[in-house]
Amino acid sequence: MNRTWAVRAALLFLAISALASASFARSSASKPTTPKSAPSKVTESSTAQKKIAAKRHSRRTRRSANGRRHRRYYERFYMSSYADNVAALDEANGEDPVVRAAAVEALGNMNGTVVAIDPTSGRILAMVNQKLALSEGAMPCSTIKLVTSLAALNEGIVDKDTEVPLSRRTKMTLTHALAVSNNTYFEVLGRRLGFQKVAYYARQFGLGELAGYDIEGEHLGTYPDAAIPVKEGGVGKMCSYGEGVSMTPLQLGALVSAIANGGTLYYMQHPRSPEEVANFRPRIKRQLEITQLIPQLTDGLAGTVEYGTGRSVRYNFSEEQVLGKTGTCSKDGTRFGWFASYANTQYGRIVTVVFLQGGRPTFGPKAAEIAGRMYRNLYDHSFFAATPVLEREKDSGAGAAH
Repeated sequence: MNRTWAVRAALLFLAISALASASFARSSASKPTTPKSAPSKVTESSTAQKKIAAKRHSRRTRRSANGRRHRRYYERFYMSSYADNVAALDEANGEDPVVRAAAVEALGNMNGTVVAIDPTSGRILAMVNQKLALSEGAMPCSTIKLVTSLAALNEGIVDKDTEVPLSRRTKMTLTHALAVSNNTYFEVLGRRLGFQKVAYYARQFGLGELAGYDIEGEHLGTYPDAAIPVKEGGVGKMCSYGEGVSMTPLQLGALVSAIANGGTLYYMQHPRSPEEVANFRPRIKRQLEITQLIPQLTDGLAGTVEYGTGRSVRYNFSEEQVLGKTGTCSKDGTRFGWFASYANTQYGRIVTVVFLQGGRPTFGPKAAEIAGRMYRNLYDHSFFAATPVLEREKDSGAGAAH
């Protein structure tokens, strides 16, 4: 009796278990569930997501159409950006001692030259590393944009506020393009001008001819007789980078001096003794038709220092207004850094051209930083004061070598 009951109980338990299993299977099939212990999804921060997207994009852009991966190109430089005793062989007996000392200290051990000019006369007040300053020059890089700007303004193609279309969504004015040194903008202007007009203005502004008057050892920069090939950028590249052009620091100094003084292109003169200083007379090469154009240019040159490519001037000097233009480019394994500027003060102006050559540490903003150090030194030695240059030299004993 007891055995029979036990058997019946076991059979009933098996039947109930089978029904429960079948019911669970049907509910599982019709309504899948996620275990509560499953981990939640991990999401990156917005910054991490942007970095991942950028990395994926860079990987895509490094692949060609056939899917092969390309290595990035890194330019190799073969010249050092540094040099010792670059001013050791200079003849400085006729230079302004305050200006020369400031320029030598500012340049330091950089492989370059500093030329300081009185824009009202064309007198070179100091020329540090004279061998390099008087050499055949180098590609002007973005400083050629000064020539392009004046040519386009003179031809009525733009004024400082004209918005030039650069793409479907981008427009830019001359003032902003100069400040940030936008290459596309000046390529557009160059193509609109054409080579013949660009070459005419470039030669009027002193490119392709000696800038100095009877300066021993001065070499000639070159301006080509025809535009470079289109496959190399054509006239657009010539007007944005100076491709195919060789410009000397003295040529650039003469042009910036003309901008600073209102349109007079002086011969650069470098007195070599106190007697030559005492007998100095300015020599005018030609009058440039840019007097009415200069106000259209100066906002862009001021913007270069205030917020653009030459703002490193302000690392060291902000007491007076400085207007200028940077340039950075390379050729045949050598990198060039330019900065041409003038300090605009109530007591007068001084033009400074810094030209550097070397490797990766060489570029336009570094040249601007050196100019800032020089202006700082001049300011600390009361150069920007009402005392005329010649009177200051008499008081300090001009002619001492530095």
